[in-house]
Amino acid sequence: MKHLFKMAISRCFLDFLYILRIQLFKDRMDAKAIIGELMSDASFENICIFHILDGLRDGLSHFSQPCRVALIYSEGPTSPPRICDPQGLLEGHEPKLRDYYLYSNKWRQYPTPSRAVHVMEDEGDRLGMSGIITLAAKSKHMHYQAWFTDEHPDMCSTGPTKRWLEYAAGLLSQNFATRDVQNLDTAGFVLQHCSTHAVRDYIVDERSRQGWLDTNIRIYPFLDSILGVSSTQEEGEWPRGRVVVVEPSQMERVRFVCRFPEMEQPRLEDHKHVRKLLQAVEESGRVLVSDGQRILGVAIGPMPGSYMAAQFSGRHGFLWLKNSLICSFYEGRFHSSNLRANLVQLEEQLLETDMSMEDQHTLLQIVSLMVNRVRDRKHGCTLVIDTAVEPMTMAGQHFVKELDLQESSQLKLACSLAKLDGALHVGRDLKLHGFACLMDGRSVPGENRARGARFNSALRFTAEHEDIVVVVVSADRPVSIIKNGVEMTALCHYQQIKGLGRPPMLAEWIMS
Repeated sequence: MKHLFKMAISRCFLDFLYILRIQLFKDRMDAKAIIGELMSDASFENICIFHILDGLRDGLSHFSQPCRVALIYSEGPTSPPRICDPQGLLEGHEPKLRDYYLYSNKWRQYPTPSRAVHVMEDEGDRLGMSGIITLAAKSKHMHYQAWFTDEHPDMCSTGPTKRWLEYAAGLLSQNFATRDVQNLDTAGFVLQHCSTHAVRDYIVDERSRQGWLDTNIRIYPFLDSILGVSSTQEEGEWPRGRVVVVEPSQMERVRFVCRFPEMEQPRLEDHKHVRKLLQAVEESGRVLVSDGQRILGVAIGPMPGSYMAAQFSGRHGFLWLKNSLICSFYEGRFHSSNLRANLVQLEEQLLETDMSMEDQHTLLQIVSLMVNRVRDRKHGCTLVIDTAVEPMTMAGQHFVKELDLQESSQLKLACSLAKLDGALHVGRDLKLHGFACLMDGRSVPGENRARGARFNSALRFTAEHEDIVVVVVSADRPVSIIKNGVEMTALCHYQQIKGLGRPPMLAEWIMS
């Protein structure tokens, strides 16, 4: 009897555990159902857009200058368009957005692809928003999406940035298809580190448009070699020279000066060896020729086919596809900047003067040449642009007869005089009136002790002279344009994107 009683108790206990397990499983399933229901609503939409948009913004800001990113999307064929613009990128473009998205249905008329994301290349041209790069796409799980970001004036090409926006469009469509919240962190992280992939995809697309679909050149190893060689010094000197990659089928058209035996051809991934060979083509018209895997020899003259070229210029360099500049590279990364001085603010200040358009253009060209020459030589200088009819008298070294900066020899002399301490005084008559000039003035708000004497002296000097614009070139390449005691070229520091609510409908955003 005792044995039977123990068996009955054990059976009841097992039944109780089984019932408890079933109940816990039901509660777990109910919780999953609740979470799934919540995530299928607007909460998943908010989190997904936030992670992708913030990762895209961070990645583009490292590839270019600080960037803003915005998104207009419509999940279904009849869904109203919504907008996510947390940093005000599209502010001021409301009339164009209203006419295109609210007063027209052209953006809905593209056929929806069954699986892959279809990119609409001409959508940005239809919107016609200056200063903004646009890429629109359609897919089965996201009926329409248009991504927007800043187009900076110093960009080598907008192609890599558009490929970056294409990645964002693909990830947004993919995550709306799976609706798996665990993938969202990964999507944002991926978009932060896409510079090499964006450059590679743009090169492949452009070479395909040029008819080079069947190619033996692998792009990724070449890009890795560029970054490796650019970071390799030889006897304390940074690399200079040019490496060109030509299709193996086009090698017969290359004008070789010398070729290496097949067993002695250095591989591109041997960065130290390639760096040593670059010394043979420094400051010359010669180039190192590669088939994408090895250095075949030294050549001269024009290159055939859709070739790629890496121009090493010391600490930085540039990547070309035939005659088209794609991007720059320095500090072990690719960048969109052409590394030329941005003098847009100076041009705007000259437009406000009564100078003739011809003199404005010539003066801007003179200043641009002097600034870039100084930047290349890696020494700072200060240019005082005097737009008054009668130029002021500055304390410094003067000439019996002013230098005419329209003459090449005297312009080169002015560039050499920029090495001396003090400022160059350039008048509206396109002449150099003095060098080693001193700038003084009383303290003004906005002085920055981290910028040094040139910058702060220019702030004080321009605050007391209305017809003066000062261009300050730092030894580490930044260029500042100062007028009336204010730096016109100060970078905008955009606020960090925080957690977003559900993006508003475009109609509400325009009305507000």
